[in-house]
Amino acid sequence: MRAAPVASPARTARARGLRLAARARGDGCAVTRRAVTRSPVRRGRGRANVTHATNAAKEPVYLLDYGAGNVRSVRNAVTALGFEVRDVKTPKDLSEAKKLIFPGVGAYGSAMDILRERGLIEPLREYVRADKPFLGVCLGLQLLFDGSEESGGVEGLGLIPGSVDKFRGEGLIVPHIGWNLTNTKKSSGLMDGMESERVYFVHSYRATPTEANKDWVLATCDYGGEFIASVQKGNVMACQFHPEKSGATGLGVFQRFLEDAKPTGQFGTAPSVTNGLARRVIACLDVRSNDSGDLVVTKGDSYDVREKDEGGDVRNLGKPVELAGKYFKQGADEVAFLNITGYRDLPLTDAPMLEVLRRSSETVFVPLTVGGGIRDFTDSNGKSYTALEVASAYFASGADKVSIGSDAVYVAEDWYASGKVNTGKTSVEQISERYGVQAVVISIDPRRQYVADPSMTKNKCVETSRPGPNGEKYVWFQCTVKGGREGRDIGAYELAIAMEALGAGEILLNCIDEDGQGNGFDHELVNLVSDAVGIPVIASSGAGCPEHFTNVFNVTKCSAALAAGIFHREEVLVSEVKAHMTSNGLPTRA
Repeated sequence: MRAAPVASPARTARARGLRLAARARGDGCAVTRRAVTRSPVRRGRGRANVTHATNAAKEPVYLLDYGAGNVRSVRNAVTALGFEVRDVKTPKDLSEAKKLIFPGVGAYGSAMDILRERGLIEPLREYVRADKPFLGVCLGLQLLFDGSEESGGVEGLGLIPGSVDKFRGEGLIVPHIGWNLTNTKKSSGLMDGMESERVYFVHSYRATPTEANKDWVLATCDYGGEFIASVQKGNVMACQFHPEKSGATGLGVFQRFLEDAKPTGQFGTAPSVTNGLARRVIACLDVRSNDSGDLVVTKGDSYDVREKDEGGDVRNLGKPVELAGKYFKQGADEVAFLNITGYRDLPLTDAPMLEVLRRSSETVFVPLTVGGGIRDFTDSNGKSYTALEVASAYFASGADKVSIGSDAVYVAEDWYASGKVNTGKTSVEQISERYGVQAVVISIDPRRQYVADPSMTKNKCVETSRPGPNGEKYVWFQCTVKGGREGRDIGAYELAIAMEALGAGEILLNCIDEDGQGNGFDHELVNLVSDAVGIPVIASSGAGCPEHFTNVFNVTKCSAALAAGIFHREEVLVSEVKAHMTSNGLPTRA
């Protein structure tokens, strides 16, 4: 029987996490604008009930770094909490660890291969069996099980009974990406009181609770059925969600693990928020060099970012790192950097953009996406680099996802021309194989093309409520490349289908016609693409007020909505958008 709720220690940890995040930013601000409106009584309810072990000196935390994309983010979160981080790359390193965090994203088979190559499989099993303090994250949880059907079927560490299988369900959008609620099954210092707090998930595979593993199950989540959200037995713990990307709530999870928080008996509180996967609000920063060579955040109308005055310089709306931090404080669920600088050479030499990612990941504890120049390159010296190498540099600098634009169009054209053959050599396939499908976002830049009859094009048309200039009743959405300057004979519908087949995990759906207009998202475009694929679709371009976000979530199947200019110019705050969504009954992260 569940204990009656008394107070929420997770809220105390969350508030403490906000203070720590503010301290890491150096701005002295203890809470976000949103948090200021909360009741002082509510914020303080759980404080006296949190029981921590008293350690005069903090022991170093060991991080198992096998090259996963989220290692930098986990390191930044632990560092923000005041702990020293040491890397584990060899069996000897692991033997010295007294507290171990095993972060992981990407493909199950690839991770096991790397652990095997480094001789870490048996030492890791011995560490866990010895009941030493251990916290696995995402893939770091999945690898504890017997195996996974991912990568054609792979054996895991065999420490928890059960298999990790793909999400399945009629109409279920996979990957499971976003902020969801958990259901705690027993009291623990790690997760007591968290049931009304959303945490960030991003995965296509999950373990399910069974009679054989029930003594391990700490919390579950509901998405197409119940799956395991976290496990704990003794000092061994792991979570499917990402604490390092779950804002102040996630920092609290790390803190309770690192400080050996004790169970309080407070769990099972019915959430006071709307159930279900939250609709995400994403703040986008279009970044490019101005005529002086400085990286600035800019925004244009229909992709034109130049000022209209005589100078015609790139419109400057702020500094990337500062704006990313501001949107994190306002409650953005994700932050996207789209580097729209035209590359003449290798983007790996773009030190300013990599530095923007590194600095942002130190203080912004929600997912970061970066796009721009992710394709195969040959530099001015004749040396060739793969798109995977470019993406790896972004991941190493703090990105959680990469966005592929023009290269995706060329890849899709070749895919259709070959008879829909997956070669394994494209940018999309290579990056998703190494880092997982959830790490690959396809950014589509379409514009409307009107036709009198669908037979006039090979591309998918819809009957439109906005007739063309000559009264045309049908429209298809032409994909463009080179920043919208060149149209191609492939539609957004066809591109999205090809990208899902090649291993992309998400579609960022822009609209050149609506960009900067403030008239709302193009629902016809969003419906066309979100109905065509089973992966998440992000609506972009056209938002002018909070109501536009609520509308697109109500009338389409999109999973997230993105805006840029209205946030940069402070015409609308992220928190105002989310307040409007909440008041209209949409699942929303507070």
